[in-house]
Amino acid sequence: MLSPTSTSLRRGRFARLLQWIASPYFRYRHAAMIHAVRVGLAMAVSIAVTTGIDMPHGVWASVSVLVVIGGLQHYGNIRKKAAERAVGTALGACFGLVLIVAQMLTGSPMVFFVLMCVIAGGCAYYAIGKAGYVALLTAITMVIVSGHGDLPLSTGLWRTANVMIGVLIALGFSFVLPQYATYSWRYRLADNLRECARLYGALLDGTPLLAEESAQHFFRMSQRLVQSRGLMESVAKETDVPMARLEEIQRLHRSILAALELLVGSMPEVAGASPGRFAIACTPREYTVRQQLLQMARALRFGRVGLLYRAVELSPLPQPCIDDKGQNDATQGMHWLAMRFVEQVERLRLRLSEIERQWNIEGARPLNG
Repeated sequence: MLSPTSTSLRRGRFARLLQWIASPYFRYRHAAMIHAVRVGLAMAVSIAVTTGIDMPHGVWASVSVLVVIGGLQHYGNIRKKAAERAVGTALGACFGLVLIVAQMLTGSPMVFFVLMCVIAGGCAYYAIGKAGYVALLTAITMVIVSGHGDLPLSTGLWRTANVMIGVLIALGFSFVLPQYATYSWRYRLADNLRECARLYGALLDGTPLLAEESAQHFFRMSQRLVQSRGLMESVAKETDVPMARLEEIQRLHRSILAALELLVGSMPEVAGASPGRFAIACTPREYTVRQQLLQMARALRFGRVGLLYRAVELSPLPQPCIDDKGQNDATQGMHWLAMRFVEQVERLRLRLSEIERQWNIEGARPLNG
């Protein structure tokens, strides 16, 4: 028999494991795998339900599961798009039944096909607008339910029932361990700020910056910037932060990367240094910008919003790094870029601190993982 101590230890390990799996960072790092498992389980349930009670045409329940949640991942778009897909599927099923009834009453295949084409055309008209998803799925489900006029009403009713079952299963599983777009947005921004701090620190310290290595750094940061842009609509839904605020943060994010890339690309070589070795002649105050970037990254990564306010004490005013007298135009231009970089970093810190209660979903509680 297991002793009470060993049982308690096992329970503690199991609880920590569950906490780790449920943590936002774990879900962010393994989002694709979690989504795959979620969809697979939903498919298994749809097959078990329809096969268990021997429902005719049960395959359409599984098709509906894939249509509703197959491509949905973030909570912010699940709330809207899952509902849109459910509405479109329901509307399509109703139109399909109407078409079957119309053919039964008229006995004319031509009436059936004309009505189907008219409804499909109407759906296509709205499919290129704001309600595109609803319209497209309405047309698809209509064809699934009605076929090409060769299905009896009973078949249409069974397919409609299967579609509804699939929608309900999909909606239920769509909220199991959802991946919040807000966390993905935060972690990507944090990664970029941390990488910016590393590159900026290299400039201050005179660490060699090879062209190929720098290009790889900026390529990765540009990818994260583009991915963050695609998450903003979902972030706005999850946090209720106005899109205008998120757009401003995105603009500052882009400006910081652009200014740093120009600094790295235009920094003159230090006399007597090895090829690719650069440096900025700065006072100790400029070193606090690197610290500020790291603190913002930690605040975003761990939800420790106090780091945003602690950074106020370290924030340097946009002061010259070097005396402009006697410097050539290239040096003055780089100094101007460095000043703009400092200003953009400080503005980004202010914008993040203004909305920290909204993006800090876990309420300043450190994330696991």
